[in-house]
Amino acid sequence: MAAKREMKRILVTGAVGQIGSELTLALRDRYGADNVVATGRKTAPSEELKNSGPFYFIDVTDRASIEEVVSKHDIDTVVHMAAILSAVGEKNPTLAWDVNMNGLYNVLECARDHDMARVIVPSSIAVFGPETPRDNTPNETVLKPKTMYGVTKVAGELLADYYFHRFGVDVRGLRYPGIISHETLPGGGTTDYAVAIYYEAVKNRRYACFVREDTRLPMMYMPDCIKATIDLAEADLTKLKHHSDFNVGSMSFTAGELAASITKQIPEFECSYEPDFRQEIADSWPSSIDDTPAREEWGWSPDYDLDKMTTDMLENLTRKHKQGKI
Repeated sequence: MAAKREMKRILVTGAVGQIGSELTLALRDRYGADNVVATGRKTAPSEELKNSGPFYFIDVTDRASIEEVVSKHDIDTVVHMAAILSAVGEKNPTLAWDVNMNGLYNVLECARDHDMARVIVPSSIAVFGPETPRDNTPNETVLKPKTMYGVTKVAGELLADYYFHRFGVDVRGLRYPGIISHETLPGGGTTDYAVAIYYEAVKNRRYACFVREDTRLPMMYMPDCIKATIDLAEADLTKLKHHSDFNVGSMSFTAGELAASITKQIPEFECSYEPDFRQEIADSWPSSIDDTPAREEWGWSPDYDLDKMTTDMLENLTRKHKQGKI
């Protein structure tokens, strides 16, 4: 395949979600507000998202609704963030399959028909399962997830790679760990506790965590998540050996270590542990991952560790709490 073509007109699906909302604003800063079209299915966008550039309601399971926006704005790149996440997906696996698989298929078909420059399709550490090595999980390993979300992400990686090799669609994807942010609340994932704990520490000085104290999972702060996504999108195609399945690492910590990091700055904070159905999902995922291909093929390197993230999270959430915004 020839070297990459430039991205000029970008469509973001799932732009109202936890990652999509911040990623859209970052892309608008980088590529121009009118050149980044945000879309969502039913949740109203924030005022900042709505007022900073074009926004449409679409349904990714309805290809015609995607086609309409693609044609109207002459889209050459899709960042496909729309998905049903792990915890919600276990409660409604049929919906998870429909949105995650049929939505992806529709996006890839649009990209093929319109000869797009790029499609970015995030995957997840949910592709791994109990048979996967838990420590320093390699990029190439056993993929036997036990959640519908994980099943769709494995299938999505394979489908994206198929479109790359069969049709020449430049599809790229990275396996997100748990993502932590002070801007937008998460949308039903197993790692949501790592966000909620900060909010509750600031507001109430206590938190009941839904996984065990010793549960260790890979995590990433939102600025690094946005950086990784954009860096991969802009990487030189000729240097990529992988395409839709990059591990991206940042930090790994237990729920107890996260609580301890908060206690360093809020000594009166107390955390209890009350595992629920999400514990079984967390136990099937890696405790840390090896992201050597991402580092070697497109220069990935995170900026945040646990304590640096905690400082930034608490500063921002404390300010918002004083302003009555949380």
